[in-house]
Amino acid sequence: MSGIVDVLHFAVDGLTSQQQAIANNLANAQTPGYTAQDVNFQSSLAQALSSPGGGTATVSVTPSQAVPATNGNNVSASKELVSAEQNTLQYQSTVELLNAQFRLVQGSAGGTFA
Repeated sequence: MSGIVDVLHFAVDGLTSQQQAIANNLANAQTPGYTAQDVNFQSSLAQALSSPGGGTATVSVTPSQAVPATNGNNVSASKELVSAEQNTLQYQSTVELLNAQFRLVQGSAGGTFA
């Protein structure tokens, strides 16, 4: 990955995918046989950032390994709600960092700050 803006953009995309999976999991919390989905991009991003010369990060979506209930559904509503809150905070922080980068570019180009 090259540049902080690319890294932050990838993180926003990963967090968006994570939020969509959490929403789907919560929407199907009572659906018999539904298997929750987990989204991971953080470890791939960390690996790409630590690779000499950069690397490629990916977003992976995998079935949750949580033990299913008697109806075959393995969604834990409380876990998903906590994940949703964490995801929201990470998303807000990442977008603020991205906006700060754009303000820096605007300032260095002689623009005014809003």
